[in-house]
Amino acid sequence: MSIRTSLGIASALAIATATAGHAQDLSGTVTIATVNNGDMIRMQGLTADFNAQYPDITLEWVTLEENVLRQRVTQDIATRGGQFDVMTIGTYEVPIWGENGWLVSLNDLPDEWDADDLLPAIRDGLTVDGELYAAPFYGESSMVMYRTDLMEAAGLEMPEAPTWEFIREAASAMTTDNTYGICLRGKAGWGENMAFLSAMANSFGARWFDEDWNAQFDSEEWANTLNFYMDMMGEYGPPGAANNGFNENLSLFQQGRCGMWIDATVAASFVTNPNDSTVADQVGFALAPDNGLGKRGNWLWAWSLAIPAGSQQTDAAKAFIAWATSKDYTALVAENEGWANVPPGTRTSLYENAEYLEAASFAEMTLRSINSADPTQPTVDPVPYTGVQFVAIPEFAGFATEVGQEFANALAGQQSVEVALERAQALTTDAMESAGY
Repeated sequence: MSIRTSLGIASALAIATATAGHAQDLSGTVTIATVNNGDMIRMQGLTADFNAQYPDITLEWVTLEENVLRQRVTQDIATRGGQFDVMTIGTYEVPIWGENGWLVSLNDLPDEWDADDLLPAIRDGLTVDGELYAAPFYGESSMVMYRTDLMEAAGLEMPEAPTWEFIREAASAMTTDNTYGICLRGKAGWGENMAFLSAMANSFGARWFDEDWNAQFDSEEWANTLNFYMDMMGEYGPPGAANNGFNENLSLFQQGRCGMWIDATVAASFVTNPNDSTVADQVGFALAPDNGLGKRGNWLWAWSLAIPAGSQQTDAAKAFIAWATSKDYTALVAENEGWANVPPGTRTSLYENAEYLEAASFAEMTLRSINSADPTQPTVDPVPYTGVQFVAIPEFAGFATEVGQEFANALAGQQSVEVALERAQALTTDAMESAGY
């Protein structure tokens, strides 16, 4: 065990000892809604450490596929249903729900939790009027993950900052009988295919709305975006791509079936882990592609833990959140799984940790990607909204999911790009007019 890891564990024990009296006062059942991503599955497996500190708190887990999680927690918090004491939500929901008074402030987490250590880009997205309404479990942008062996065999060299044209050229050259040149999200959902396509569209000069909130799917830029995506996926992507989201593409890449995958930076630890990935020692990383217009196709997101205002277990829930998002939890994961597998993208101290930087070949590219995403100026032309891969208004989740279904239908060959864009324009316009924009 390293000295640094030993110090982290010692720190955790010290904090546990210092708070033992308070821990004995906390009891009850905390119900946690979370997404079925690898880092959250790992967290669930490590909760014996939490119970060693808080023996009278019982954790109940509700682990759901991403689209289902979003539906369940949104419905529950809007109706104050009280099903959950901790919700796993993201950078889209937190500011809106916090402003509505639907979330409990986390400004009173213990000093040793160290809110000042949070990366500014991540912390700012979870803060409303000085109140932190969620604690980031991991933060992410998006980047290119690619097979270095296949790239070399194709006679190509991945630039640190590739263009979309290079990505298409490489996808063609890397496609073989056993490998798809590129894997991209196709599964319908505002946080699935529309997260990827919205970020991609930014780099093509497209935008969801002009400055007067008029939908822009009838623009040349959106046509260029969607045609490029459909053509590349049709020629070099896997069959049935309209059913593939983050987890499906992760599995394909780990099995050696994808030459390139452009997706969340958090995937890097899973594609380079030899216990999970057959190509772990053959993966390189690059910035998300651009089109020379000044914007790259990378997003900004944090899966975060928040407490709904209707919870009857607020203190116990805060104890759990402080544990799960702490520097000491990071040390715990490092001890059990190695530094490369700790939750990334939330704390400055992690990117100053020599052991992490040595173990995680993707660390620098992840941080560069996170810091380069600008939610306040996400597009080439001005827009009235914030958000890179989403539009930060309450109505977005509804109409963006419908748009995502139209685009998935086009990817599945059920309609043309032109028809998909026409329908996207119509339903987005109707939704915005109904909402009074």
